[in-house]
Amino acid sequence: VQLQASGGGLVQAGGSLRLSCVVSGRTFSSYYMAWFRQRPGKEREFVAHITPSGAFRYYEDSVKGRFTISRDNAKNTVYLQMNSLKPEDTAVYSCAADRRYSTDYREGDNYGYWGQGTLVTVSS
Repeated sequence: VQLQASGGGLVQAGGSLRLSCVVSGRTFSSYYMAWFRQRPGKEREFVAHITPSGAFRYYEDSVKGRFTISRDNAKNTVYLQMNSLKPEDTAVYSCAADRRYSTDYREGDNYGYWGQGTLVTVSS
């Protein structure tokens, strides 16, 4: 399984970006998907999680109401729509996948597959 993230860039505060993560393979619809980010000088942190059918979505508190995770199983793609961006959202964003269910979806170690990351820079 390979994950390819894209969509990062430079945006002004208050702006929007949509990240995409394309997953290789024919079993994408069975994967739990997530986005994580690593801000400058900080540890990697959970951003959002979506279940295989897309029925359930979970978010880190600071992005609730601003970010939306979604997926298109026909396109093997998971998205992260980011609105009302803030300078503190500046980070490398990575997508992650795993077929196993875990109650601790915020823990990066519970995902076996990772994309390479895409840089999001929000200017003030």
